[in-house]
Amino acid sequence: MVKTVALVVGARPNFMKAAPLMRELHKHPTRFRPLLIHTGQHYDHNMSQLFFDELRLSEPDVYLGVGSSTQARQTATIMIELENLWLDSPPDLVIVFGDVNSTMAAALVAAKLRIPLAHVEAGLRSFDPNMPEEINRIVTDRLSDFLFASEESGLKHLKAEGVPDEKVFHMGNIMIDTLINSLAACKEKPVLEELGLKPGQYAALTMHRPSNVDDAHTLAELLKVIVEESKRLPFVFPCHPRTRKEMAKLGAFEEEATSRLIMIEPVGYLEFLRLQSQARFVLTDSGGIQEETTYLKIPCITMRKTTERPATVDVGSNVMAGPYPDRIKAAIDDVMAGRHKKGDIPKYWDGHTAERIVDLLLDRF
Repeated sequence: MVKTVALVVGARPNFMKAAPLMRELHKHPTRFRPLLIHTGQHYDHNMSQLFFDELRLSEPDVYLGVGSSTQARQTATIMIELENLWLDSPPDLVIVFGDVNSTMAAALVAAKLRIPLAHVEAGLRSFDPNMPEEINRIVTDRLSDFLFASEESGLKHLKAEGVPDEKVFHMGNIMIDTLINSLAACKEKPVLEELGLKPGQYAALTMHRPSNVDDAHTLAELLKVIVEESKRLPFVFPCHPRTRKEMAKLGAFEEEATSRLIMIEPVGYLEFLRLQSQARFVLTDSGGIQEETTYLKIPCITMRKTTERPATVDVGSNVMAGPYPDRIKAAIDDVMAGRHKKGDIPKYWDGHTAERIVDLLLDRF
């Protein structure tokens, strides 16, 4: 009997995690009928479509178009739409990814409708209750029937929380499946040439997290050190619209204009992968970029106090500098002097995570 498997995505990191799993499920048409449900949580059509095109991800079977709102309203809207969808035609399995609002909303609806639930990237914890993503992770893991951990810390956290061992599986990092599959294609993107950059002679920067962007004092202090450090080498900054808006309030563009801070519009996955892969280092507050730089063995300096991806620090090339200018400067000093840690690649970050997940579903589901 063919099982209908609903993969729910809502934000660009979800697309990168779903793409290899969709491809792998399609290899077994007598066992699985995968359906891609896009909630529209990330509602910028051009950016979403660009990611779908670059990842060779088929058009969603269902697009809910929920758009932006407050945390509660967005989550509630997704739940209502999914319930309407699944009351009439419930799938045999729901698969969710990561920690966005769409992830938790789908988990809640699946649990209440008694639909089996799998969570890809289970067990990650920042232990920062101020992060909405942390709440989403905890709730989703509590409700899941299959918990696919990306790193060993996830196994440890789930065990400590009392999740039965028979539900938990160390599958590896599915983001790395997409990265490995995209390395050749990203080399064809002329983003460095268009910006007049040479490999190893620039830094890549991303900054979007509310704790860094929404607090005017924190943002001003971070911009000050970034502008100062950009005198050493250019910083390429694909600027998130929220970040640009907050920077404008500070009058930060006047400082930017006299620096080597190259502000550009948000770019596609392949373009940013090329920027990362040939940067001297990456300065970020993103979670996924910590993982990608670890695989690429590019020094990563993270402007956060905590990380839910400790393997990137314990094994990989990531350094937690927090939103502290002195620590950021010290970390950059280490990179520029060649004193940074080189890092290694964690277990099962090998490009075969989707295969392992599908093999397990073939056996257990």
